[in-house]
Amino acid sequence: MNEPLVEIEGVSKVFVPSFPPALKDITAQIPYGEIVGLVGPDGAGKTTLIRMIAALLHPTKGVVRVGGKNTVKEPEYIHFQSGYMPQKFGLYEDLTVLQNLKLYANLRNVTEKDREETFKKLLEFTGLAPFQDRLSGALSGGMKQKLGLACALIKKPTLLLLDEPSVGVDPLSRRELWKMVHALLDEGISVVWSTAYLDEAEKCQTVLLLNKGELLYFGKPQAMTERVKGRVYLKKHVEDRRRQVLMHLLVQDQVRDGVIQGTDVRIVVGQNFTGVEEEGLIPTTPRFEDGFIDILGGGPGGKSLLAEERAPIQEKGGIVVSAEKLVKRFGNFTAVNQINIAVKRGEVFGLLGPNGAGKTTAFKMLCGLLTPTSGKATINGLDLQHSPGKARAQIGYMAQKFSLYGNLTVLQNLTFFSGIYNLTGSKQRDAINLMINIFDLKRYLSTSADLLPLGFKQRLSLACATMHDPPILFLDEPTSGVDPITRREFWNHINGLVEKGVTVLVTTHFMDEAEYCDRIALIYGGEVIMMDKPDALKAKARTEDNPNPSLEDAFIRLIEVHDASK
Repeated sequence: MNEPLVEIEGVSKVFVPSFPPALKDITAQIPYGEIVGLVGPDGAGKTTLIRMIAALLHPTKGVVRVGGKNTVKEPEYIHFQSGYMPQKFGLYEDLTVLQNLKLYANLRNVTEKDREETFKKLLEFTGLAPFQDRLSGALSGGMKQKLGLACALIKKPTLLLLDEPSVGVDPLSRRELWKMVHALLDEGISVVWSTAYLDEAEKCQTVLLLNKGELLYFGKPQAMTERVKGRVYLKKHVEDRRRQVLMHLLVQDQVRDGVIQGTDVRIVVGQNFTGVEEEGLIPTTPRFEDGFIDILGGGPGGKSLLAEERAPIQEKGGIVVSAEKLVKRFGNFTAVNQINIAVKRGEVFGLLGPNGAGKTTAFKMLCGLLTPTSGKATINGLDLQHSPGKARAQIGYMAQKFSLYGNLTVLQNLTFFSGIYNLTGSKQRDAINLMINIFDLKRYLSTSADLLPLGFKQRLSLACATMHDPPILFLDEPTSGVDPITRREFWNHINGLVEKGVTVLVTTHFMDEAEYCDRIALIYGGEVIMMDKPDALKAKARTEDNPNPSLEDAFIRLIEVHDASK
């Protein structure tokens, strides 16, 4: 078909007249039979645009048409033709998988005659058939997203709208989700996929890039990659100097972006960069993410005010976090089984694994939030069971889900958490003011935490975890759902703190983040099945068909090999 499925003509959206528009003069077309990626930083307008296409929001100016029908004048037609999976888990956690499907079938007027066949097909398609009687709140993150997809498909749509469906989902589940959505194209379903994962956007046939409500790019992802051709380099084999080398390069003129990639540092430079030979840089193949950061004006640089204000830790070396034969059972279910870990001072140690593997359970035992069924965990030599108060005073903890008080303002949260960490008087005031300045929170001081943009929620969480200068940080998926620019900002802080001697334990589903780790423990089925440096894990996953695996490839390959060995 030559006619586009979705036409967006001069669309703007203003929520508050005194604020900049959420969307400004957007014009684009979404074709039939494609997966179209919608990407951009936090607050770019992605969710607003998706909700307009779904006829759930009216534009302030302009027109959106789906299948030739105006979303304002004929919303019922749009609702009938489209399936929508919102960013936040929109299912009922106290209902089972099957009960959720029945509820959505009622909402979408699926006839009794069609239900049995529809349910069977969707349960098989998503792999949820064995779990149809399980409460949806008890599902892993990946299974929740699959159930959300099934509910969006309960009445076969022409257009499927997915708002960040893979946030918080491990690489294995993300790959399964991607295959499932690709299969939908064969059924004549077109897909708009909003994502914070730029490797996903690279797989789309067409990409829309939004920033601050404006459309910066509309076209094939390959053209975005081409814009940085000849400007992407590696500084290879810098081993234990990775963080110092990255910070050194990022403060140079004409260095647009930089990340750690195993034992290497990867940078994107401007057209006038002259330090290639001086820095010993080697050209490398550009990728979509390089073009994405470049078109946004570059990354956040390499400085961290948080780290600059932190006094160096004088103690050197030694094991600061340890687990000995840690076990955690919930009834008859063993969530963590005989885990042994020893984390050195000043190390970034990663816990990776699929959803439900036991990462967060192990994490919570290591920082004293869960009592082990058996085994021992220590912080700086302090047994968490015998000296919990002293041990926890050494820790800053950032939870997987936003764990601050949503009905308190930003200032009230900062005041409350500084009090918990025994900061009083001028020390408390100075710490709060420092966090406000470092994380640019001044404009939000009177805003309830629940109403913050996601990136600022994470900033506030990190501020509350670090304001007492802890020597050890526990970060449980600290950048889940945030855009690549914000992730780089977070890792500037983490890298800077580690250079001051802070020890960091982190879980993440972003494999590019896991490259920053000095060592990684891969947890699967409640056990550590592999522990090594990122590049060593990639080497162990090397095959003839894939001689140069990514860390994501290694994650999946090592789990498959482990399964095959049983």
